[in-house]
Amino acid sequence: MNLKERNENMREFFNRKSDGYDEVHEKFMTTKNQLIDKLDINATKILDLGAGTGLELIHLYETRPNARTTAIDISESMLEKLKERSFADKVETICGDFFDVNFGSGYDAVISTSALHHFLKDTKLKLYKKIYESLGENGEFLNADKIALSNEAEEESLEDYNLHKDERPHIDTPLSIEHEVEILLQAGFKDVKVYETEKEDYRLIKAKK
Repeated sequence: MNLKERNENMREFFNRKSDGYDEVHEKFMTTKNQLIDKLDINATKILDLGAGTGLELIHLYETRPNARTTAIDISESMLEKLKERSFADKVETICGDFFDVNFGSGYDAVISTSALHHFLKDTKLKLYKKIYESLGENGEFLNADKIALSNEAEEESLEDYNLHKDERPHIDTPLSIEHEVEILLQAGFKDVKVYETEKEDYRLIKAKK
């Protein structure tokens, strides 16, 4: 299964899950709010990758009513629910694959929550380089996501993926913190900071351009 096929499987999976998405992901609201609170005070032009129904944007618009957001997600059903939010007129939605969509440029910040642990290490490095290029001077990337608690756990997830990738549409392949930081630095980021969250296997990572 190549990346294009995997992403199409993800699109179909999340379209089917859109009705129950908020109920499942509201348990991550403390972490989503933590990410927004870590944004630079002057960040108002935001790119949200894997925005889903826009749960993390609730706190963004509570604290930054003048922000403008570009929200990208592979699931059209998820984005339709985002368009029902009270702040939807301040959000441009784009339905598409992260690797095909033009992100634009000059963002103060790129944010993502619970979305990027579906990508393998080499693929994620390509994405991080694309994110880096989309940021303006002194821009920042904040990612709150699932991690592997060790390099060994990362390898176990990868083995599971390789065994079942053709039969299961949704398989998590989180990286260890060591490898997350490694590829962020390879992509050009600096001043990478890692914060614990309320969940043992989640971290908030903030990286500066």
